Amino acid sequence: MKYRRLGKTELKVSVIGVGTWQFGGEWGKTFSQREVNQMLDKAKEVGMNLIDTAECYGDHLSEALIGKYLQQDQREDWVVATKFGHHFHGHVNRTNHWGAEEVLKQLDASLKALRTDYIDLYQFHSGSDEVFDNDGLWTALDKQVQAGKIRNLGISIGSNDNVYQTDAATKVNAEVIQVVYNRVDHKPEGQVFSSCQRQDLGVLAREPLANGFLSGKYKPGAVFEQNDWRSLKNQEQLKLVEEIQSKEVPEGVHMAQWALAWCLKNPAVTCVIPGYRNAEQLESSAKAADLELMNDSHPQAWDSKINS
Repeated sequence: MKYRRLGKTELKVSVIGVGTWQFGGEWGKTFSQREVNQMLDKAKEVGMNLIDTAECYGDHLSEALIGKYLQQDQREDWVVATKFGHHFHGHVNRTNHWGAEEVLKQLDASLKALRTDYIDLYQFHSGSDEVFDNDGLWTALDKQVQAGKIRNLGISIGSNDNVYQTDAATKVNAEVIQVVYNRVDHKPEGQVFSSCQRQDLGVLAREPLANGFLSGKYKPGAVFEQNDWRSLKNQEQLKLVEEIQSKEVPEGVHMAQWALAWCLKNPAVTCVIPGYRNAEQLESSAKAADLELMNDSHPQAWDSKINS
């Protein structure tokens, strides 16, 4: 595994982390505690140390599964990132809650579910610019940073070209941007990544496998179960992925590993956070760090930080 500096947070994070939207039950599968434990045990074994979750992946369900694992492991070995702003009511059904008092209640509920007394990275979760411009919210969050409940603030932008919120990160004391970025959808390469580099922000790339489409597993015409939100996706994306696989992925290289390394070669990207269905997928993804596509001279490489 390789490690990078997560922007101004100065956190040392693995270039490949653990995305956990799937633990909330919206990916066509219900996860048991045993399965989650197996995946996180494997993550630790292969050197991953960042877990990304959210209050609305289930009603704190993903957080609770992670929390039960953390209770039996060394909390300080993990960088735990979660998010705020929504309440889960059912499959693809959420309401928005952005008031300062509401968010502080969400924070306490997340801490309880995660069975921890601090969150390493607390992220504004895909909110509009209107609710983002709330001085009372950011003041309240700053107080929680001072109190030690939050170590660092971040922004998970809903639109992957939202330069407004990205440019305002330093103003609201946010040090990390999370954004959709993958070979199919690489819009952040424009103004968003430039802004991140200018402000020395860490970047978490979510959906690096385009919700599994870049895994090489699915072909045009693939059908997903009704309880899998990917059933809403356009088949055109699967056609594009098939073309990428035939023209760009080197022979003998696993497409999913190639897709992760493709994201990580960008000088702005710190870490990718794919979701996994089992420990075997997780272990396979970790091997992306060994591909030639990976750049050892990346500006955020932890080794270069130590040697400088």
